[in-house]
Amino acid sequence: MKLFDVYPLYDVTPVSAKGIEVWDDKGQKYLDFYGGHAVISIGHTHPHYVAKIKDQLDKMAFYSNSVQNPLQEELAEKLGKLSDCTDYDLFMCNSGAEANENALKMASFHTGKAKVISFKNSFHGRTSAAVAATDNPSINAPINQQQEVTFLPLNDFEAFEKVITSDAYCAVILEAIQGVGGLDEPSTEFYQFIAKKCKENNVVLIADEVQSGYGRSGKFFAFQHHNIQPDIITIAKGMGNGFPVGGVLLHETFKPSYGLLGTTFGGNHLACAACLAVLDVVDNENLIANAASLGSYFKEKAVEIPQIKNVKGRGLMIGLEFDFEVADLRKKLIYDEHIFTGSAKNKKLLRFLPALNITKEHIDLFFEALKTVLK
Repeated sequence: MKLFDVYPLYDVTPVSAKGIEVWDDKGQKYLDFYGGHAVISIGHTHPHYVAKIKDQLDKMAFYSNSVQNPLQEELAEKLGKLSDCTDYDLFMCNSGAEANENALKMASFHTGKAKVISFKNSFHGRTSAAVAATDNPSINAPINQQQEVTFLPLNDFEAFEKVITSDAYCAVILEAIQGVGGLDEPSTEFYQFIAKKCKENNVVLIADEVQSGYGRSGKFFAFQHHNIQPDIITIAKGMGNGFPVGGVLLHETFKPSYGLLGTTFGGNHLACAACLAVLDVVDNENLIANAASLGSYFKEKAVEIPQIKNVKGRGLMIGLEFDFEVADLRKKLIYDEHIFTGSAKNKKLLRFLPALNITKEHIDLFFEALKTVLK
């Protein structure tokens, strides 16, 4: 048997990592400024994270959701307090796509309707309704296209109001900072307009915080920059620092019933241990404030490089936009300077998604390397 070949791979084989440093099988050290698609929120092999998982593994790795699991309750309480979302309930699952599937399903249950509003350049996952709400026809199979989704431009008030007042929609799903799409954002005025119109038309507002959540934007959730309250919030990536886990935060106006949602592996004991460790580190090391501060520092450094035409994003979810496609630049950074960075649907954008506990010194190293490859 061989692997199903769906990933274009760089010729690098990581074998160990610590913080933002990664070593390959030849002993070469790399700096990780991408965090495996924004997953590594507190750094590779953080000692508290490793200890918490090891301790739990010695006790019990898994049992189903048919028994009491106090770790889930502890996680929900800590997450609510740290995120200032105490008036939500937590449902745990395994990934961002699964979180968005469950969010869309709950919106449909709640309203009795099926159509969804999404936005151009959005990315919400690769499964069923989540991929239907993703603006990428090449990954949307005919079976997924049975879902009815309307894609609108960001920040187009008139187009949004015209569609949402048609009384056909169950949900609006929105990234406060688009990840794969290229770090475009709704304006505060537009996000508040969306929230207002959703409430007026009994449409569920889903904040997709899978990539932008967990402090990455300089607030716990990126929608908090806009002073709105979503009905549902979806989370994953940085939630487990590499352990596969996702979650759905449902406002307390949603009423649960037995069998409404379910999962085999979601919220298992090891997943909870990983998530609790992440919250401990984010809180104890003030990583949200660090993300905000270093995001500002990153933008200051970017201004010094004339080839950079635009800086997009917030906190440590940042993109550098050039007037040329960056594929070769990424290759030079990884092979010549030994630095991992990311790409986007916008082929002229270099994405920067490091662990939230990086330092100014790390950012200085990145920009020195970038200057070298741009010569």
